[in-house]
Amino acid sequence: MATARTQPSLLLKGETPRLVDEWQVAPVLWDAVRYAVDERGMKGQFILTGSTVVDDAGGEVMHTGTGRISQMPMYTMSLYESMESNGKISLKSLFDHHQEDIDGISSDLSIEQLIFAACRGGWPASLDNMSDRAKLLIAKDYLNIICEEDISRVDGRQRNPTLARLILRSYARNLCTLAKKTSLLADVSTEMEGAAMSTFDDYQGALEKLFVIDDVEAWNPAIRSKTTIRTGKKRCFSDPSIAVAALGASPSSLETDLNTFGFIYECLCFRDLKAYSQALGGRLSYYHDRTGLEADAVLHLDDGRYALIECKLGSREIEDAAKHLLELKKLVHEKNEMGVRMQEPDLLMVLTGGEMAYWRKDGVAVVPIGCLKP
Repeated sequence: MATARTQPSLLLKGETPRLVDEWQVAPVLWDAVRYAVDERGMKGQFILTGSTVVDDAGGEVMHTGTGRISQMPMYTMSLYESMESNGKISLKSLFDHHQEDIDGISSDLSIEQLIFAACRGGWPASLDNMSDRAKLLIAKDYLNIICEEDISRVDGRQRNPTLARLILRSYARNLCTLAKKTSLLADVSTEMEGAAMSTFDDYQGALEKLFVIDDVEAWNPAIRSKTTIRTGKKRCFSDPSIAVAALGASPSSLETDLNTFGFIYECLCFRDLKAYSQALGGRLSYYHDRTGLEADAVLHLDDGRYALIECKLGSREIEDAAKHLLELKKLVHEKNEMGVRMQEPDLLMVLTGGEMAYWRKDGVAVVPIGCLKP
């Protein structure tokens, strides 16, 4: 820290690419890197990683880094990275070639293994040689640190750990739903009277800066009236294990409550889809209107292509999910015939917790999450 304050350029010497972890504790490093990039005239010199969003680091960052520093999110491990998805089906190939040979490809994950993977989360430390019980403690410890320390440390504002836990638990209860902030606040207020919306917004903002909360935005295409399409955010965490820890759940409790696990499974799907699509410039949204028509996820690529995706844990839900996707595709097609120029979806997919992959006769791909890779 003393070197960072007096001569930060010394910390940038050495073999490249040079990684500086938690750079935001010494914000002057950002401008030092920007200067070094200009001086060297070379790319790929530095990797700056941090566990919080940094706006201007208290005014210490003088340059945005535009044209010199590219920013990207780093997610927790996907099932493919933790070696639990066998990776026999490529998301890129589904877009590029419709990978005709997926019929009969099987996942190696049982429902019990999938539940454990969601409860454990995609934390790199979980790959260490430790007991299953110790792996399940990682997310719980992370949640404790967030509430007790990080939520106040992120921007130097003292916050109440109890209130932070209540907000996280309310989020977990409403995971992957379109619950309004007023509903979340009412949920919190049942246990902590007097909590104001301004306070809720403050805590929510801090949790977003810590990459704990990762809400999903709505897709609002010109296919139905704006009064019909729901545009609120879908409540989500960056990793499903955070929801499990906030609820005080466990693999054994979720094995007997698959309804609750269905929401946790959707959060897991969002995490993996974000990671898999990142190299393709992917971003996720959702579609839901007041008639009940929905797509759990709409995956947009930077070249304009997109997929409509339903995340369904069991095989019984596949038929209804496929109907939703086909109806949504039909709406887009009808609007195009009426003169609205809109690209039709390039892929319809039901991402399932089941074991077998196949193409339905109607063109919908059924893909187990335990088979998917980038």
